[in-house]
Amino acid sequence: MSRDNAAPVVPRGFVAIFAMLTSCFALWGLLNNMTDNLVPSFQRIFMTSQSTAGFVQISFYGAYSVIALLASFLIQRAGYRVGVLAGLGVYVIGALLYVPACVMQSFWTYIVGIFIVAGGCAVLETTCNPYVLALGDESTAVRRLNFAQMFNPLGSFVGIILAQQLILSHLNPATTEQRLAMPPEELAGIVHGELFWVCVPYVGLCAIAAAIWFFFFFSKPTDVDRPESDPTPVREVLGILMRSPRWYCGVIAQVFYVGVQIAAWTWMNVYCQKELGVTPEQGASYYLIALCLFIACRWICTFLMKWFNPAKMMAVFAVCAILSSFGVMYLKSDVLFTVCSLPFSANVLCLCSMSGFMSLMFPTIYGIGLGGIDPRAHKLGAAGLIMAIVGGALLTPWMASIIDNPGFWARLVPMFDAAVDPNLHASSVSLRASFVVPAICFAVVLAYALAFRSAKRD
Repeated sequence: MSRDNAAPVVPRGFVAIFAMLTSCFALWGLLNNMTDNLVPSFQRIFMTSQSTAGFVQISFYGAYSVIALLASFLIQRAGYRVGVLAGLGVYVIGALLYVPACVMQSFWTYIVGIFIVAGGCAVLETTCNPYVLALGDESTAVRRLNFAQMFNPLGSFVGIILAQQLILSHLNPATTEQRLAMPPEELAGIVHGELFWVCVPYVGLCAIAAAIWFFFFFSKPTDVDRPESDPTPVREVLGILMRSPRWYCGVIAQVFYVGVQIAAWTWMNVYCQKELGVTPEQGASYYLIALCLFIACRWICTFLMKWFNPAKMMAVFAVCAILSSFGVMYLKSDVLFTVCSLPFSANVLCLCSMSGFMSLMFPTIYGIGLGGIDPRAHKLGAAGLIMAIVGGALLTPWMASIIDNPGFWARLVPMFDAAVDPNLHASSVSLRASFVVPAICFAVVLAYALAFRSAKRD
């Protein structure tokens, strides 16, 4: 399909601002993916069940449902620039809370710190996404957002490396049974060392957040990021949004997409440990491979959107993702080949490829959802689409509950081993059955893509 190429994706006058905004996309991508690795880490450090460790994701992504709406009112009255400053400031406060959490060895203090860090990310995402859409012609808005979002998985890639090298590599190999048998003083020393390395990357990133903060603090406000002089009443804005099925269906699709991304990535490490017998650090290597596919596919898709309809591309990718989910559930774990001592099986290859098929979904749903609606509704509409990130807090526990107690869902994969690994607190049956959740989520994304594949605006 031929598309309009006349307007520049990023006008020359906005290049510096756009570059700094892309650094924010990278920052919260980095934080999201480091946080994903806290689930298996805390499960081992604090000796919790998968469901309890899943509170990491409930806290992180649940913050979006609370903070995103407040952020929309902030940027409506104070402008995008102030929103970026507020988001970075909240992140720094939350990251510094990790220090007393480490000293106290308190799981729940970490949960509070994670919630505050996520609050900063929620403000940034609510601000930066519509900010990017506003930095140029509407005809190039979806491409511009996809371009900015390309730097999000790059940050995610760095986040996984940091988690692998600074967090997972410093986990003591002692099992839950061995830890319970240790003298309290010895166990406390081990836990303190593990939690210290949890703190290092989060606190260290405060320097990067501060550098971005100073750029926006000293930059001159443009017409794009000035606050509204006469804000439209919220009731009127809600009316505009509720008359746009692209928007409210987009919010629903985004809940399921973000839910599947976070849930699948959260349990990826555990799945690989169980199915291939690898260590947590090796499990993070599969995560890196998945992120490489995610990054490569997003860059390729952004380039192809110059000629092809984004919604139709997303429909094709959603079908492939559903097939990958079934591969994770039903294909065997027989090792097909080994690369650098890392074994690969058909089901794990499907698990990695799923990330490539997810690559274009978030920014495409976002761009379609806000496309063509009255500009007066952009800020609140953006908040709704960012609040949809709460899907990570809803669907990750759903997968965790299936892993802990597969029950009915075990009937989907009765041919696999139901023996529970005492260290992972999971069986092959429960892990495989849990991937019915991604299949359902991708089906919702497919329905949205097909319903709004037309270029016609609401």
